[in-house]
Amino acid sequence: MAAIGTLNPGSSGVGPLPEGVRDSAGAEPETVSALSATPTLVESVKVSLSGEALEKSAGFGGDNHDIEGSDLPENVQQLLKMIRKFRQQITEKNARINAVMADKTLSNEERTAKIAALKSAISALNTGLITANLSLAKVVDQSGLTSEQNMKTASLLTKD
Repeated sequence: MAAIGTLNPGSSGVGPLPEGVRDSAGAEPETVSALSATPTLVESVKVSLSGEALEKSAGFGGDNHDIEGSDLPENVQQLLKMIRKFRQQITEKNARINAVMADKTLSNEERTAKIAALKSAISALNTGLITANLSLAKVVDQSGLTSEQNMKTASLLTKD
């Protein structure tokens, strides 16, 4: 009768001990045999990020790494970041309005109330955006930026 699943010494996957590891009687010392019988497991994890994820993680500021990497004064950078944030929030609120309008589970009253609240929030964000744009124009006029810095400010201002 044959045994299934047994290992003989030649099929264990463990190589023989080097000659110098045996004691004078030719037997393996107990500690060495115990160590050689215990396989060492090595675990590893490989993570790969998409190009977009790498780009977002490249700078701590996330989407504002181009502003932070510019040679513009700090107050101009802060205003550009603020303007970009207002624009992003307005875009998100508009997307939420579209989602509410498409939501068939809402009653007309609920839909109207949610849309009114979102439009009110957009109005407040627009006011903040206008104020930030005016502040940026004032700072740029007073700071004496070079023509290259003015062009960089304009390009960053138009970029989303």
